[in-house]
Amino acid sequence: MELKILITGKNDNVASDLLEHLKADTEYNVVKCAPLKSDLFDALLDESPEVVIICLGDETSETITPFDMLKNGTHKGNCITIVIANEKDEKLFLRYTKLDRAYLLSRPVSYDALYEKLLSIEEEVVKEREKNKSKVREFINERPEKEYKRKHILVVDDDTDQLLNIREQLKEFYDVTLVRSGDDAFKFLKKKIPDLILLDYLMPEKDGSDVAKELREIEEYADIPIVFLTGMTERNAILDILAELKPQGFIIKPAKKSELVAKIIDVLG
Repeated sequence: MELKILITGKNDNVASDLLEHLKADTEYNVVKCAPLKSDLFDALLDESPEVVIICLGDETSETITPFDMLKNGTHKGNCITIVIANEKDEKLFLRYTKLDRAYLLSRPVSYDALYEKLLSIEEEVVKEREKNKSKVREFINERPEKEYKRKHILVVDDDTDQLLNIREQLKEFYDVTLVRSGDDAFKFLKKKIPDLILLDYLMPEKDGSDVAKELREIEEYADIPIVFLTGMTERNAILDILAELKPQGFIIKPAKKSELVAKIIDVLG
């Protein structure tokens, strides 16, 4: 199989050298991105890597923080993290990271040790895929009444961790598009009309109520169902918005998978 690997980190020399070695020595699908929250967010969405390799260098508590968005994937076992660091950066990483688990590799990099670990990861990924296949039996209806079309959900939230968590909860049942602002939502709407919008109530610059008002004022978007995502402290304000804009409801964050799916089914059927 072709393992997908994302390389990132502040130590660009090590990251670039690692990228060259992996491309020359293996058939893995390897990409590299900057260690910024926005770049990591986009790379995780676009690539869905099985392995993320973080190359640390002269770190601070602030530069460790962006890697916390890997927490959801590492916790569920969907993404394995390998951290390459010297002793000082390793101690700093262990002190400030919120990740549940990671493999640590000291510098200078032992490529034999790294390749051995990647091989074992690859074997585990293959086993898991085969196990999942064995649980699935296919039935084909020779006279289907109609083709099932997955509903498309647009999620608007400035919190990238919240976005990734919601995508993880909904991807089994729905096609999910994630955007981080009201402006990005309107850019997407010019390309495609979703079946429902999950809209964060509190966002910088343009909050959820402003976005909802704009949607209701534009004829082609006016009938898109809207469900607000909100914290408990905003509940009274949401009740006022419900009366004014008549969205299809609201969900208290953080919501369980069952609550999210139940609300969407309630709205879309």
